[in-house]
Amino acid sequence: MRISRLTPDESGIVPWPTLSVSKKAVVTVGVFDGMHRGHTALLERVKTLAEQQRAYSVVVMFDPRPGVVHHFVKQHQGLEPTAEDLAVDSQALMSVDERAHRMAQLGIDHLLIVSYSMAFAAKSYRFFLGQLVGKIGMRTLVLGSDAEMGSNRAGDIDAIQRLAEATGVFQLDVVEDVGPGYTRVPRTIVPQAPKEAGEPDDPLTHLNKDEQRSWSKSHDAAKVRVWSSTNVRFLLSQGRMVEANEVLGHNHVIEGKVVHGEQRGRDLGFPTANLGDPVGGYIPVDGVYAGWLIDLGEHGKDFGELVGEDTAAISQANVDARISPGSPWRWPAAISIGTKETYEEETGLQQRVVEAYAMSDHWLDLYDHDVRVEFTNFLRPQFKYDTSEELVAQLKKDEHSALTLLQG
Repeated sequence: MRISRLTPDESGIVPWPTLSVSKKAVVTVGVFDGMHRGHTALLERVKTLAEQQRAYSVVVMFDPRPGVVHHFVKQHQGLEPTAEDLAVDSQALMSVDERAHRMAQLGIDHLLIVSYSMAFAAKSYRFFLGQLVGKIGMRTLVLGSDAEMGSNRAGDIDAIQRLAEATGVFQLDVVEDVGPGYTRVPRTIVPQAPKEAGEPDDPLTHLNKDEQRSWSKSHDAAKVRVWSSTNVRFLLSQGRMVEANEVLGHNHVIEGKVVHGEQRGRDLGFPTANLGDPVGGYIPVDGVYAGWLIDLGEHGKDFGELVGEDTAAISQANVDARISPGSPWRWPAAISIGTKETYEEETGLQQRVVEAYAMSDHWLDLYDHDVRVEFTNFLRPQFKYDTSEELVAQLKKDEHSALTLLQG
C-alpha cells in the first residue's frame, strides 16, 4: 500500500497525486476510526470492485477527525485549530498508523490522508467529487448508506446519486446497512466504571420498553448504528469490552512508549510496562482488564514515515507484531488503568496511568520500546487496599483470571 499525506492550501485545494495516467480508481471516503466491522465491509467492497474493474483501490481518509475540528472552531469563536491544538485526540478510537496497518492487511492499494481544515470543509461535494474524478481517476465511489460530505454536509447519498447519473463520469456503489441494527447512546458520553467484577451487562437488557424509553430520555440518547465508532466509544467508556470487540471485529488496541514509573509493581513482584503520553487510541474507563502486550521495538516503524513508500519497506516483524496472534513478541497481560488509589496518600500522585503486567517467564526490559496493548475482557474495578499484602493477593487473582480467559 502506498501512502500520501495531503495538506490543502489556504483556499482548501488538495494537491491530489496522479496515481496513473491510464489505470482508474475505486474510491471510498471517511475517517475509519476504530476500523470496525462496518468499515471492513466497506473496504472489502472497494477491494472487490477494484479487482473486477482492474482499477486501484483507494481510501481517502481525513485526519484530524472532522468533528474535532468543527468542535474546536465552535468553541473558539471561529478560530481554526493549529496542528499543536489537535496533537492529542483522546476520543479517537485508533491511531492513524493502526488504521493504515489494517488497511494494508486488507490489500488496499492507496491511502490518501487529507489534513482536514475549515477551508477544505467549505468546498461543495460536487467540487470534491469532481476533483476525485479528474485528479485520481475515480470511476466508482463506494459509500455507506448514511454517508454525507461537502459544505453543510449537503452531499448525502441521494444527492450524490443524482450527480453520478447527471454527469455519467462515475458510478455510486452503496453498501447498505450492515450489522445488527441500531442502539441508543448518550449524546454526551461520560465514562462510568463498573462497580462489580466481571464483564458488565448492557443496562437496557433487563428493562421493558417504557423503562428503555425513560433511560433514553434521561440520558439524552441518540439513535446510532450498533456497528459504529460512537457505539464503540460508549461501550469502552463503560468497561463493556467484549461487546466493544464484537463491534470492532478485533481486540481494542492502544499504543504508546514504555516509560519509567514508580517501579512499585516490580517491588511487589508484578513488574509492569507503563505507557507514557501521548497514548494512541481510546483509553477505556478505569479498571483492570485481561489482554495482550505486544513489543514493537525501540523504533517501531511509524506509517507516517512511509509517505510514498511501499508496504514492503515496513519490517515484517513489526507488521506481524501488530496484527498476528502468533507473534513471538506477544504476551498475555493483566492491564491496569487508574490512579493507584492504594498509594495516593503516600505519593500524593493522582495521575491516571496505563500499565500492563506481561505474564512471561523472563524479565522484559521494554523501557523506551513502542508497545501495543490489546484488551479482551474487563476483570474488576479499581479498589483501594489497606496494605501492600492485600494488593499482592488481589494481583495474583487478577493474573489467574486473565490467564484463564486468555487461554480458555
